[in-house]
Amino acid sequence: MAKPVIMTVDDDPEVLQAIARDLRQEYGDRFRVIRAESGGTALEALEKLKLRNEIVSLFLVDQRMPQMSGVEFLEGALAMYPNAKRALLTAYADTDAAIRAINTTKIDYYLMKPWDPPEERLYPVLDDLLDDWFAGFRPPFEGVRVIGNRWSPSSHQVKDFLARNQLPYEWMDIELSEEAQKLVEYANCTRLQLPLVLFPDGSSILQPTNMQIAEKIGLQTQAGKPFYDLVIVGGGPAGLAAAVYGASEGLRTVMVEREAPGGQAGTSSRIENYLGFPVGLSGGDLARRAVTQAKRFGVEILTPQEATGFRVSHPYRFVQFANGSEISCHALILALGVSWRRLNIQGIERLTGAGVYYGAAQTEALSCQGEDVYIVGGANSAGQAAMYFSRYARSVIILVRGDSLTKSMSQYLIDQIESTPNITVKVNKGVVEVQGETSLEAITIQDTLTAETQTVEANSLFIFIGAQPRTDWLDGLVERDERGFILTGQDLKRDGRRPKGWNLERDPFLLETNVPGVFAVGDVRHNSIKRVASGVGEGSICVQFVHQYLSKVL
Repeated sequence: MAKPVIMTVDDDPEVLQAIARDLRQEYGDRFRVIRAESGGTALEALEKLKLRNEIVSLFLVDQRMPQMSGVEFLEGALAMYPNAKRALLTAYADTDAAIRAINTTKIDYYLMKPWDPPEERLYPVLDDLLDDWFAGFRPPFEGVRVIGNRWSPSSHQVKDFLARNQLPYEWMDIELSEEAQKLVEYANCTRLQLPLVLFPDGSSILQPTNMQIAEKIGLQTQAGKPFYDLVIVGGGPAGLAAAVYGASEGLRTVMVEREAPGGQAGTSSRIENYLGFPVGLSGGDLARRAVTQAKRFGVEILTPQEATGFRVSHPYRFVQFANGSEISCHALILALGVSWRRLNIQGIERLTGAGVYYGAAQTEALSCQGEDVYIVGGANSAGQAAMYFSRYARSVIILVRGDSLTKSMSQYLIDQIESTPNITVKVNKGVVEVQGETSLEAITIQDTLTAETQTVEANSLFIFIGAQPRTDWLDGLVERDERGFILTGQDLKRDGRRPKGWNLERDPFLLETNVPGVFAVGDVRHNSIKRVASGVGEGSICVQFVHQYLSKVL
């Protein structure tokens, strides 16, 4: 934490220099001393301190200053730092004003000039004031602060990016926080320009992109080398496992992730059937552990960075990025994972991020305290989200199109849901319409058997209805099934024949695509088991196929 600030203000340069010298001599090891030659200059400095989230412990201000007296300055400073101690420096002729200020401006003390010797006439008084201040001091949040509107899609995007990358941040709702309103004023922006992201160094960005945030906080977004033994596209459990095993076995490895390490699994609030964790762990915890492990072995992790294409120039594979750059490698693993499937109903696109969310349980749960939350979906991800929301929401209603949860949800989750009093499961129900102007206000629920509909008030709708791959950028290069999942191994054969264009004497390896040296693992692979453990297993064993491939081409 930065040192608390002691600010002294005096229009006489000699007096200001002397008081600042004495303050630094006695308190410089514990406090940062800032001086200003006028009240106006001091108020401008305070605005910058607020934007940096720094704390002021004490104001020591001369009373008789032109343009703005000490009392007038303290009235303005009080609005910014109401808990700071306030002391006036006065000449004998100003004592009456100082005494009146004790009542009107809540001055804590006034000191007569000159204060020599400070050991007798200055430090004892300030020691008492600072001791009182420390008794009630609560350290401020240190890190990124986000000011926005709960119902703003842009605000949700910023929060979701920070949360998924496990970057601590403080959320400040412009509608609820007076502090947020003041900070917006100090930063000279309007509500229409939000979200405003404030960084610890005092800088800020309006409506930032994920890339701008990443570069500002020091995430690696560009590759450090032009060539790697192994490039992994996708940072979910399968990609992270491949990175750990590849790097630990001596391959120069880089992993490229479009959003945040952990993938869709990283958004899970609780995974309780993963081997070795009997009390469960969150997807974020799993991702954090895996990232730490990968970096320990020397893996470069680029995030957020999006792969948009690749080409083959034997024996190399080149991966192109959205910013136009590219890197080359001997072997490529596609661990692209999947994205939440969109619900195609009237009005939903306009309200996505403004009350309608895909996943995002951990990002938005705190905002749903005391509300009724609706969840669409009947698989494990929906059940895990329901359990997480039940800690905060007044009630959680799960809408399932089928006649039960048993077809798609693990039994341990079903048992937990049944024993949680504020969770209700409604079967044979689907959402057919969402309503609202600037945010979600109501949803229309349809019975899948009778087609009867019911419209209910709702502010938060979370959708977990399966997943779809984002593999369009591979079109024409990598063979996929009709839904876009990547074909590998024996699934590539047609009537016992190897894939078209395959020019090697051997068959494709188990996890190899129709392009030699390009592999696919995890949820993006055709007919894969959609479980975290199976993704980790595929990513791990794929590295052995990479070694076998490299042994033949190098």
